[in-house]
Amino acid sequence: MERQPVFGYNTPISKEVIMKRPIILTGILVAILLLAVCAPGPNDLEKTASADGRTAGFFFGLWHGFISPVTFIISIFSRNVRFYEVHNSGNWYNFGFVLGAGLFLSGGILGRKKKKN
Repeated sequence: MERQPVFGYNTPISKEVIMKRPIILTGILVAILLLAVCAPGPNDLEKTASADGRTAGFFFGLWHGFISPVTFIISIFSRNVRFYEVHNSGNWYNFGFVLGAGLFLSGGILGRKKKKN
């Protein structure tokens, strides 16, 4: 009868597993650092009016999120078009933006449709 290996400190580990661990840990560390570097900073213009005296709220955020794929492409080629309105009302604008982007990108127009059986 063969003995089943006991998993713990005395379990033999192959050289391949030992060699892969540092690579995996390095990859995880690099991914965490990249995510930390890409984190957005504070918006100093939040809750301040633009030159027109306007502050974008929930509905502007919803609209800007909805048109965000098109706006993003245009903003790459034009300095006059911004992807995100910096003069906004704060959390309500952000909520509208995420909701609008979600409706366009995954939950609404381009979302998956159930197959009819």
